[in-house]
Amino acid sequence: MKKNLLAIAVGAAVALPGLALADGPTVYGKVNISLENQENEIGQSGSVDDDWSLNSNASRVGIKGDFDLDFAGLKAIYQAEYQISVDGDDDEFSQRNIFGGLAGDFGVLKAGKFDTPTKVAQGKVDQFNDLQGDIKNIMAGENRAGNIVQYSTPTLADMITIHGAFIPGEGEDIDGDGKDDNDLADSYSVAIIAEKGIFYGALSHDSDIEDELLFDGVGLAQTLDITRAAVMLKPGNLELGALYQIAEESEDLSGTNAGEGKENSFLVSGAYKIDRWKLKAQYGMTEADKTDDEATLMALGADYKLAKASKVYAYFSQVSYEPDAGDDRDDTTFGVGMEHKF
Repeated sequence: MKKNLLAIAVGAAVALPGLALADGPTVYGKVNISLENQENEIGQSGSVDDDWSLNSNASRVGIKGDFDLDFAGLKAIYQAEYQISVDGDDDEFSQRNIFGGLAGDFGVLKAGKFDTPTKVAQGKVDQFNDLQGDIKNIMAGENRAGNIVQYSTPTLADMITIHGAFIPGEGEDIDGDGKDDNDLADSYSVAIIAEKGIFYGALSHDSDIEDELLFDGVGLAQTLDITRAAVMLKPGNLELGALYQIAEESEDLSGTNAGEGKENSFLVSGAYKIDRWKLKAQYGMTEADKTDDEATLMALGADYKLAKASKVYAYFSQVSYEPDAGDDRDDTTFGVGMEHKF
């Protein structure tokens, strides 16, 4: 029933945009759909799965807005964003960023479910976000947390913003140590972001955020500590990006006394615009600290702008997993698609 009401509300707002945008919320969204050939090769046996599929790539629809309050120049802010299944494979609506809050000269205070400051800190370094070349395939840190409260400063010195968020434990065993977590800030995420002209830079840290390491600790670690640094330069038509992070278990949960699992990751990316074309590429790697486990990501692609908010694209990606014990795996994808924003 709730999903039907949301669909009716969004449909009405789209059908009557003048009414929706005049004094009320803004309806926005993105449809990103691709036809992809995915080939997965496993181990020395050479076992191969070769499939064609139609994918929705985190297509979404949302409502957001603000309105003045009769107190101290404050504004109420709100957002309700849902992922939509364009290809019909999943439920029509699933939660993405949903929150309510206050904004004013003091900054922004919001609470709900949304991307952590560490996830936001990557900026647009990931040139293949939401596709099979997404950095989430080889590294931790791409989290959207529930029960999260965040404060963001106003822009300082005309370039710096600080974001700090915490997650109450709510009586759950967040870190897997057998004890309930009941403190106000059992988990937290902070980021300092500097952005001016052609430069973007960010430094962030997560503590006890629910996630998993790619290799050692997988299936064991319930929370991670993550430190991430990202930088991006945009001189002219060129885009250059780099990201480095360290992710480790909050404590050793393996029971082997082998120490906490730890992984080092990096990503470099680049893009160049030529008229309506955007040519892009990226390469990344994650290495486990205590073993020879390794994962690599390589992606190449081209976008062609049909309009300011629409494009078609083609891309190729390969994600390779090389565990120290077990079969290697290569996941190769070739895709063509279209993206329309509204």
